[in-house]
Amino acid sequence: MERYSTKGKKPLKGNNYLRRERPRPEYAAKAPTYEENPITRVKEPYFPPRKRLPRILSGIAVIIIMMTLVMIFIVAVIMYRVLVSIPLFQHASTRPRAQLIASFSSAIVNLLCIMALGRVYEKLALKMTQWEMHRTQTEFEDQLTFKVFLFQFVNFYSSIIYIAFFKGKFVGYPGLYTTFFGLRSEDCNNGGCLVELAQQLAVIMIGKQMINNAQEIIVPKVKAFFHRMKIKVDKSRVQSRWEEDYQLIENEGLFAEYLEMVLQFGFITIFVAAFPLAPLFALLNNWVEIRLDAQKFVSETRRPVADRAQDIGVWFSIMDGLAQIAVISNAFLIAFTSEFLPRLLYQYQYNWNLEGYTNFTLAMAPNGTLSQPCRYKGFRDNEGNYTMFFWHLLAVRLAFVIAFEHVVFGICRLIDILVPDVPESLSLKIKRERYLAKQALADTDTIMQIARGEDAG
Repeated sequence: MERYSTKGKKPLKGNNYLRRERPRPEYAAKAPTYEENPITRVKEPYFPPRKRLPRILSGIAVIIIMMTLVMIFIVAVIMYRVLVSIPLFQHASTRPRAQLIASFSSAIVNLLCIMALGRVYEKLALKMTQWEMHRTQTEFEDQLTFKVFLFQFVNFYSSIIYIAFFKGKFVGYPGLYTTFFGLRSEDCNNGGCLVELAQQLAVIMIGKQMINNAQEIIVPKVKAFFHRMKIKVDKSRVQSRWEEDYQLIENEGLFAEYLEMVLQFGFITIFVAAFPLAPLFALLNNWVEIRLDAQKFVSETRRPVADRAQDIGVWFSIMDGLAQIAVISNAFLIAFTSEFLPRLLYQYQYNWNLEGYTNFTLAMAPNGTLSQPCRYKGFRDNEGNYTMFFWHLLAVRLAFVIAFEHVVFGICRLIDILVPDVPESLSLKIKRERYLAKQALADTDTIMQIARGEDAG
């Protein structure tokens, strides 16, 4: 792989690798015309953009349909959580743990839906990318990667984003609750949505890791068993190395490994404020993953075919985008989902030791809406209108988000400036090698000239 420029956030394409890359065999076989390559001056297969546009639009339509399907599943899980919690609250024995049971069971159901939809879409995305007729293998892999990641981002993170930023924000108040399909909008439990967010994140992240590791162990062995059953092996003679290698299962590449690591990177960065143990579980998983991959690639799969690449492709842009999203996401988590800023503002305006804070956060239901007095969590007056404290808190929250992201982005930029892309010692070695290469070429030219002179004499 060629060198990457981390400061410019783009690969160094001085050798114009993409233009020199040969067309894919499938592209060459189905291309309707030939055109001259402006670099090599050789006629190559060419697929006109006019004919490719309907194919690309159909691929976009499939992505939108699949993401809509994910949203439908998320709504179904939300309704499941509400419907399950109703009978649990009605029984005295299960009432204290009703919300916990409903949240945990819905997280498991959500995980199963996520894994099933992900498997279906990966196969569909491969077919659609082949249908779009991309010229080079690099373009093909970048488009496939972007399609799969975009869907998996929505697939894995949508339920977590809902709990982090939307759940409990549009509930209303007693006498004027917000309803959704005839059901009352979900509210956070007494501990706030941050606890439920940590629980949901733990179930999805750790559950995904456990399922993937189980697949890493079981699937290669099952495939190897059926592969050995399919081929006939003569064990009476000594086999050559390539024959032994052929008896192993086909290597499926590193796409799934990259995708797993990038999704894990999103889990441990975007929502780390809610689940600080996520990096620890990621570290433990990666330690296990290294050993499982070593076993799989060395002992159970065929040797991969070496293929030249300029860089890691669109994966770099995806990880850079996730890092930017993570800063903004954690700023909003701390500001709007946690109790950090409400407590801080209450300490500043009323009482430094937080005495009376819980009572302060409870509002009285508007008069006439209920037969009995009722208190609920919210910064509202007796008429159901937001109090001045709510608007002060909103201003503080927005100011915190802006200050937080500017400070973090500023520190990242400073580190980017201070830390060079290439260490100075390595840069000197590169320059030394280039100098020696030029000297060797000059010496070769001199020897050739002397030899020509002797031949002429």
